[in-house]
Amino acid sequence: MIILITILFPIISGIIISNIHMEDRQPHVWYAAAILITDLLGANAILTGGKLTLFSFTETVSAYFAVDGISRFFMIVVMLLFSVTCFYAFEYMKMEERENAFFAFYFICYGAMLAVCMAGNLVTLYLCFEMATLTSMPLVLHELTKDAVSAALKYLFYSIGGALLGLLSIFFVCYYSLDAGAFALGGTLDLARLAGNEKVMLAMAFVGIMGFGTKAGMYPMHGWLPAAHPIAPAPASALLSGIIAKAGIIAIIRLVYYSIGADFLRGTWVQYAWMTLCMLTIFMGSMMAFKEKVMKKRLAYSTISQISYISLGLALLVPEGAEGALLHVAAHATSKGCLFLAAGTFIYKLGKRNVGELKGIGKQLPITMWCFLFASLSLVGIPPMGGYVSKWYIALAAVGGGMGAYSILPPIILLVSALLTAGYLLPVVVDAFFPGHEHAEEAVLHHASGKRGAATSASGKTSDKKVSKPVSGEGTWQKEKRTAGDEVPVRESALMYVPMIILSVAALCVGIFGSQIAEAMRAFL
Repeated sequence: MIILITILFPIISGIIISNIHMEDRQPHVWYAAAILITDLLGANAILTGGKLTLFSFTETVSAYFAVDGISRFFMIVVMLLFSVTCFYAFEYMKMEERENAFFAFYFICYGAMLAVCMAGNLVTLYLCFEMATLTSMPLVLHELTKDAVSAALKYLFYSIGGALLGLLSIFFVCYYSLDAGAFALGGTLDLARLAGNEKVMLAMAFVGIMGFGTKAGMYPMHGWLPAAHPIAPAPASALLSGIIAKAGIIAIIRLVYYSIGADFLRGTWVQYAWMTLCMLTIFMGSMMAFKEKVMKKRLAYSTISQISYISLGLALLVPEGAEGALLHVAAHATSKGCLFLAAGTFIYKLGKRNVGELKGIGKQLPITMWCFLFASLSLVGIPPMGGYVSKWYIALAAVGGGMGAYSILPPIILLVSALLTAGYLLPVVVDAFFPGHEHAEEAVLHHASGKRGAATSASGKTSDKKVSKPVSGEGTWQKEKRTAGDEVPVRESALMYVPMIILSVAALCVGIFGSQIAEAMRAFL
């Protein structure tokens, strides 16, 4: 019963709180209480485990939930991301309209993602997977602009299309399984019944990997990510990249490791095709991120690359590779969540969206930029951050896999991608803290020009002084204080920087305690 309560509580509480009229910031207290109660319920489910059958579709297929090792791992990541992002959103959503609608879908999506984690068979997983898509789409749609509608529809069509491919695979897996769609480490295929149809099952396995890989941004089905992230509010982007896109990873793990079986796919064309697509996606995503000038879009392309690190570790089909993949789930979720929250702070506090506009902001937003730095170091793979440990495990698993060229290519791709990642993230930090003399001279000239304009207006010699327009996405305080030539003071909000600090520390902990986490995961790999 605790499983059902854990799933339904955030959904029901989010809907109720969002539809009750309250004064000003009073709903935030109730949202905070709801998120903390959900976390307590989730923690209880993680500790106590349990199984739950809701109803049966047929004699052999039911809506079934269970808590196992994979469920526990992903639930921890989901709870961390949704919790810290909720508090960040209390501040960020001040500049957005329809705040209550945002939080309503936020909590519904939270429940849906917990359901994905605790799904006990393939049919239940598919239903929860689709529910996560439908409930997260309004987060992309939130601004209701033409671009937002377009991005949301693209996200919806890609995700549903991919899920339908996954469903086709599920039909065949359930038909040839000993227990229709149930999960068991090593797979549940009835090899005697499957005899003579192995090629069909291999094809369906690849279809399923490609279908669920769409949600994870695998090439060539990656197009929704760079469309959705720049238009969605920053808290939504952090969730989409940090954990919602990883619903595809959960589905692939369940399909490959708990339904079909890694042994069935190891050494087949499916494994090599899967690895090839992963490496192509890693390189392509890194290159596109390196060339991109809009910060949130750059981070979106980075997500395409980084989640394919996870897919590559899984595609190695050995426990060491899967351990590295799961470590990178945690490292990427914490690091990329932090980076998107930082990008949201740039927009909210300064109205700056492009990379070229961020020179010298280290003085204005020091805490934010330090968090950006630590998250960037993790994605690049600099020890002792989490990204280093996860990539190390994946590289070692590839080298020891005995697959000829496919043992050598993954470490090379990981190294090239790491260099590109350093190239598109670290210069942002350097320019923020050390903008150079040229930037300082421009700032002085701009300030002096502003003073002259103000003096001219005060003397009455001209009445057509131009006042800078507030940039879309600026915070309320900035709109009130921004005038031509003024030096706008910036005060970092604890509601915004504390979540980033928590995620940065979490990324560091993944690196420091990576071996212990991997040891704990071996029980269910």
